Amino acid sequence: MREPNHALACELETVPDQPAVFLLWASEGKPYLARTTLLRRRLKRLISERDRVSRVLNLRGVAERIEYWLTGSQIEAALIHLELAERYFPEDWPRLTRLRPPVLVRLTLANPFPRTMVTTRLGKGLYYGPFASRAAAEHFENAMLDLFQLRRCEENLAPSPEHPGCIYGEMARCLRPCQQAVSIDEYRAEAARVEQFLRTGGASLEESAESARDRASAEMQFEQAERLHERVVRIGAVRSMAGELARSLDRLNGVAVLASRDKDAVELWFMLGGRWAESRQLRVDEGAGQSLDHRLREMLGGLPAAGDPNPEHLSILLRWYGSSWRDGEWIAFDSVERFPYRKLVNAIGRVHQKRETPR
Repeated sequence: MREPNHALACELETVPDQPAVFLLWASEGKPYLARTTLLRRRLKRLISERDRVSRVLNLRGVAERIEYWLTGSQIEAALIHLELAERYFPEDWPRLTRLRPPVLVRLTLANPFPRTMVTTRLGKGLYYGPFASRAAAEHFENAMLDLFQLRRCEENLAPSPEHPGCIYGEMARCLRPCQQAVSIDEYRAEAARVEQFLRTGGASLEESAESARDRASAEMQFEQAERLHERVVRIGAVRSMAGELARSLDRLNGVAVLASRDKDAVELWFMLGGRWAESRQLRVDEGAGQSLDHRLREMLGGLPAAGDPNPEHLSILLRWYGSSWRDGEWIAFDSVERFPYRKLVNAIGRVHQKRETPR
């Protein structure tokens, strides 16, 4: 985090009137932490004299020191606010940040009989998301399971021919491992298909269905081709239910192109494996002697390895992406080796141009 700037309450006119995160310290106790779009105006409201009784919080006579961090974007402000909240309010930071835990679909690979579940907690297994809401995650999970024969029960199975089973087994929508209708290896093979579906965002199943449809059509098996075409359409519909952000978390990579406090630059915030990396500033002027594309390739070559997914970072991405105040562009990518450089160059141009265009 940047070194904080300091200002006394009597020197508010020297404080920039820009977006910032700030801490207002008293002689004792914890500081007052907040975000604002106009720092000087907010501080004046907090510590200036008032002639009449007001319900607005007033810290005049209490505040002794101010620390602030100027920000260029909503994501930068949210990450600084989160870091400060976790540092100074270790027991109360969730209330201060108001970050809702991200909703994910989990595939329990460690279970002898894997199943899926909707959760907001990270642990072992494959996680897919984030989703805009629990309802959206459940809708996707149910539609996805209709494409496979994975179990939907929540019990810890003790397979036996005498097990009563469930309605999904009767409808041939489950392989019935509870009744030993299949072996463990056969069931896990179906679970592996679900895992591949989630890791590829549905592309693996859609491609195999399209190939089977095309073969049936070439062999003039038109009824079979029609059924397979309907399956391709269903798979496409399930893929679209996931939303634009959802990925297997270990492959949740993207870059947010945002305005910088430097008017001649943009900030590139990379998310790698579901965790924000430190931002990279990129000057847009052409005085560097190298093409923008070349500088981007050098920048991506120096990105750190992906760490473990961070739930709060996912929440910040989800809140920013789904908001009406989104102040930049998001570009997802599978890997650095397959990075969409042209899309990024165009996004940088649009964000910078919007910054220069007077409102």
